[in-house]
Amino acid sequence: MRFVKTLPLLLGLGAALGSASTWALPDDREQPIRVQADSAELDDRQGVAVYHGNVIITQGSMKITGDKVTITQTADGDIDVFTSVGKPAYYEQRPAADKDLVKAYGLTIQYFAANERIVLIDQARVIQEGNTFEGEKIVYDTRRQIVNAGRASGAALTSPRPRIDMVIQPKPKPAQPQDP
Repeated sequence: MRFVKTLPLLLGLGAALGSASTWALPDDREQPIRVQADSAELDDRQGVAVYHGNVIITQGSMKITGDKVTITQTADGDIDVFTSVGKPAYYEQRPAADKDLVKAYGLTIQYFAANERIVLIDQARVIQEGNTFEGEKIVYDTRRQIVNAGRASGAALTSPRPRIDMVIQPKPKPAQPQDP
């Protein structure tokens, strides 16, 4: 693999990550992307960038971490998939200024740019506004704001979980007026 310029890959990464707008502050997409890692291998010809060692990617309120992050591009140069692997890999982003961070964990986190889908595999967990979702596999469709959790068929798991576990907090009730 040869070392090449990182700008096309970083610009594509910014476009892909910024498109998850349902989880993002409005100005996250306009923020610069910062990638920190112990090492990087970039191959424009193959459309692949691999970052190793305590990888941290930030853009606005969005943060992704992992031991290894692989970014692949389409033939047109757009981001296709990025895959973060860690113990665990981590994703966070603030959906709105008045909302808490959405935090997601998994031994593998994949982001599919074309259909704006995030997949958490093996020890998957999402925490949002006190609600938690845990299971072998969690899929977020950010475009339609749909979460699916269940078994990770065909994947070698470190700790199989035959069932999902969700904790949903009750919504606060409006205060009742006091009788005089």
